[in-house]
Amino acid sequence: MQVVGLTTQQEVYVASRERKFRSNEILKILDSNLDNPLGEVVETQSYNRFIPLSIEDSFVDKGVIESLRSIGYNIDEDEINIAKVRLLTEAIYPIKTGAAVEIPEFDEVKNLMIKEEPSQGLVLGIIRGTEEMTADMDNKLQGIAPLLEDDDIIPQEGIPFNFKLRAMHQYPHIGIIGGSGSGKSFGMRVMLEELMKLEIPTLVFDPHFEMDFSEDFAGLPDEYKVDFSDRFEIFQVGQDVGVNFEDLSTKDLTELLSAASDLSESMSNVVESLHNAKGKRDSLLTFKNRLHDLQEAMNEGKSKIQRRLKSGELSGRKKEQYQDYLGLLNDYSSLHLSSINGVIWRLNRLERDGLFNQSIIDIEKALKTRKLVVIQGTIRLLQVFSTYLLGNLYRQRRDYKDADYRGEKADYFPPFVIATDEAHNFAPKGYESPAKRILKQISQEGRKYGTFLILATQRPTLLEETVTAQLNTKFVFRTVRASDIEIIKQETDLTAEEAKRLPYLRSGDAFMSSAIFGRTMPIRIRVAKTTSPHTENPFDELEAKTEADQEEFYSLIADQLPIYDSDLLTPLKRVNKRLEGKVLDVNSLQGKLDNLAAKGKLKKEESVLGDVTYKLEK
Repeated sequence: MQVVGLTTQQEVYVASRERKFRSNEILKILDSNLDNPLGEVVETQSYNRFIPLSIEDSFVDKGVIESLRSIGYNIDEDEINIAKVRLLTEAIYPIKTGAAVEIPEFDEVKNLMIKEEPSQGLVLGIIRGTEEMTADMDNKLQGIAPLLEDDDIIPQEGIPFNFKLRAMHQYPHIGIIGGSGSGKSFGMRVMLEELMKLEIPTLVFDPHFEMDFSEDFAGLPDEYKVDFSDRFEIFQVGQDVGVNFEDLSTKDLTELLSAASDLSESMSNVVESLHNAKGKRDSLLTFKNRLHDLQEAMNEGKSKIQRRLKSGELSGRKKEQYQDYLGLLNDYSSLHLSSINGVIWRLNRLERDGLFNQSIIDIEKALKTRKLVVIQGTIRLLQVFSTYLLGNLYRQRRDYKDADYRGEKADYFPPFVIATDEAHNFAPKGYESPAKRILKQISQEGRKYGTFLILATQRPTLLEETVTAQLNTKFVFRTVRASDIEIIKQETDLTAEEAKRLPYLRSGDAFMSSAIFGRTMPIRIRVAKTTSPHTENPFDELEAKTEADQEEFYSLIADQLPIYDSDLLTPLKRVNKRLEGKVLDVNSLQGKLDNLAAKGKLKKEESVLGDVTYKLEK
């Protein structure tokens, strides 16, 4: 291998007769005057006598062709492999043409590739293009990142990619970008497994109900298995966790109600006027009663209430009720009935969702014991709940740090990571959403308080620009939309050649762009140690369900065989008696018998008179 053609301080061309080049592999250029610089293959092509080398269809220029001829290549007959190589560090002057090129040893790239010990960082996969540099690699770096290839688990091939978690204190927040089937969710799972390994308190919003870490990945060798059962907890909004209404400030309640549906200024005024009225902390019941009482009072009207009180027709509890109505009207006459109705509707909606059934105490306890906490629910419910939860947890962490800076004592709350898929639904560009304000705040100031974001999205174009700009590290998986690729190019240091490859990346391959490494690195995500509960192929599920239904039906009719179509009522009564909550008719029974016959589980015989008999298949 040697340098050919005109060279620059940033790029060179390398040619070889014997060796084919791979994208992203690292090469060492033997130019002693420049201390043998390293470069990365960014583009590669091969030619032979059947596909002759020409300028029109190649990235090479006339100077490369002339250089190849001058050093003995037969352009029309030889197989020629050419790579465009980008230097990892800009040279002080152009590389010497004709310089030899070789594969570097591991020690020559160790400082460039390894930023953290495996036990202290996130072992996410391998660095692509490093397969030939692992012969002398440290033992602690070997066998820690097995890969998944065509559903088979294979040993680690290449230098492990170990993300330096501690560097997030300087370069906070991670973005994971990729289309459907690109490996984005798989990459998120691997990242969360590594956070559990280091016992980093992590809060995960899971709208797809897939972030369960109880089951081992199918076929994973025993030496790679890890029991995460005591390192994570799962809670469902409205069932396991929720909002303790009595803990809500008026600001918190306003934000929750606006998350259910946008609040007008008049509705906000209703909440501010009625919540915790007269300095007393409201329960859900007392706040609802005050709203409904004022609603009823306004429907009755002040004059009617006064008339009934003066008439003497009211007594006891009814009289007290109308006196309360009159007091409410005197205190809140400036409020509008339509706004009160709007607040009641939003409050009822949140109550129906079960949002006020529980509290966040269990979440706080789990984070304080350094666990990963998964919060599951629909997108809408997670948007609403995350507004309150993130605001509350972030406030606790910020209050502790601020008190610590001032030398004051405060309840300890640990640093923590917030991770979510479908991030563009939580912090969308162009319009407001419940959690957008708090996520923007954390993205801008979370670093100094030790609160970090891991945001995954299929559509970076739809993610709030302020948040996107704060994602100092981005993992970019396969992406096909031109608008999304353009955003990625603006927000990363991906080259034009790398951007062109984005629509064609294999599932699990990604480009990692980070200030921590100072350049974009091609990586492949390792195989996960756990699996999602939703990995079953839906078509396999369909076949399994059909098979189970047929087996269940066969067990119901087996002791009644043979069955004659001329007398289906007798077996029908027995079958329906055994069924739980289901009732078949004659046609349905015969259809199921025909299906069993078609599957070979029954034998269907037809007599010369046209009668049909279903019997055991011999």
